[in-house]
Amino acid sequence: MHMTLTESILFTSSRFLLLYLPKQPELSGAAVLHQTRRDQVVDSCRAYSASSRKRRVLTPADLKHLVVDEDHELIYCYVPKVACTNWKRVMMVLTGRGKYSDPMEIPSNEAHIPSNLKTLNQYSISEINHRLKNYLKFLFVREPFERLVSAYRNKFTLKYNSSFHKRFGTRIIRRYRKNATQEALVNGADVKFKEFAEYLVDPATQRDGPLNEHWQTVYQLCHPCHIHYDMVGKYDTLEEDANYVLRLVGVGDSLRFPSYAKSTRTTDAMTAQFFSNISTQQQIQLYQLYKLDFLMYNYTTPSYLRMD
Repeated sequence: MHMTLTESILFTSSRFLLLYLPKQPELSGAAVLHQTRRDQVVDSCRAYSASSRKRRVLTPADLKHLVVDEDHELIYCYVPKVACTNWKRVMMVLTGRGKYSDPMEIPSNEAHIPSNLKTLNQYSISEINHRLKNYLKFLFVREPFERLVSAYRNKFTLKYNSSFHKRFGTRIIRRYRKNATQEALVNGADVKFKEFAEYLVDPATQRDGPLNEHWQTVYQLCHPCHIHYDMVGKYDTLEEDANYVLRLVGVGDSLRFPSYAKSTRTTDAMTAQFFSNISTQQQIQLYQLYKLDFLMYNYTTPSYLRMD
């Protein structure tokens, strides 16, 4: 029987969960935690599909964020601003067949060269189905507004990101800044968070096409209602969850996830500060935009939001 993409995607690779059912108590505690996270996603998807009339079928083009490691039968859906550079480095070590041993030896720009990693959209439909059914699938998520502010800070407040300033900054300033200077219109280098928020919630932005991957929702990047991920890692427990994945595929003794000690990382307090500069209406609209990511991954509505 010929299977379409969506029919097969509903399988979860329980083979891995049985094969690697951990013996140590701390690992079985982790197994329970990850089952709870999977259940949360399933429940949210069920509630969403009951309330939504939108039914869509995935195409291979939807799978370009799913990185494949054939040797360890692993699929990683990368979400920008959730340690994806380090995860891509780790995937390069895993798929490199000895070419690399230490993820941190790989320059960050090399980790983002598309040809260095194979993604699921490069396979035939039957090959996609086989991998989705049999490989261990995982992703990492982050509190949605913290991720959003992190993307804003990285792409719009740093001088070296001039390509983003030109591509998005000029458009945002042209649309939302009254009496913009000629320099701002040409360089797009000083976009305010308020202007960025306005851009995100503007219906015209939705009509322009999908959001850029750095601020697109996890729901749209990784399709968790179509693809049943075996493991959902969180940015707040990054190293713990990452090393759990590496143990699951049997490389935990030889490979550790890089330690994360970024002094510039975006915190909850910092996010609250940025959100205090936008209107109540913008806050509500942004929450609506990222609501599924909040619900699916069990992030509570931030206390600093003015939702009334």
